[in-house]
Amino acid sequence: MSAEAAGGADALVGIVLVSHSGPVAESVAELAVGLSGGGAKAPVAAAGGTPDGGLGTSAELITEAARTVDRGAGVAVLVDLGSAVLTVKALLAEGDELPEGSRLVDAPFVEGAVAAVVTASAGADLDAVAAAAGEAYSYRKE
Repeated sequence: MSAEAAGGADALVGIVLVSHSGPVAESVAELAVGLSGGGAKAPVAAAGGTPDGGLGTSAELITEAARTVDRGAGVAVLVDLGSAVLTVKALLAEGDELPEGSRLVDAPFVEGAVAAVVTASAGADLDAVAAAAGEAYSYRKE
């Protein structure tokens, strides 16, 4: 389904970047948005660290970020490390914590974030955003 069909002409897939570090999440969000070019920008939120600024993950911060970026076309959630995966999976299992259409995306954190934001900003649907982020695993650096 296109973003337009999902939630109107202005609907874009939202992106949540979950890291164990607030500064890492914020920096990756800034990088991804900066590299996404001109035109419409997909909503992006960082959910890094704990509410008190420590290292870790916070269900509260993830939920707040997802609700902030939800525009009715789905929310792609990218994570950095293992316990972030577990936290997002628990939120998804609860069923009512994250906006409808939220999805944990299996992708490298930095490259996947850039691919997700670029693709979402182009108006792609959640399936295309998740696929683009996941394809970042195959990026060669040699």
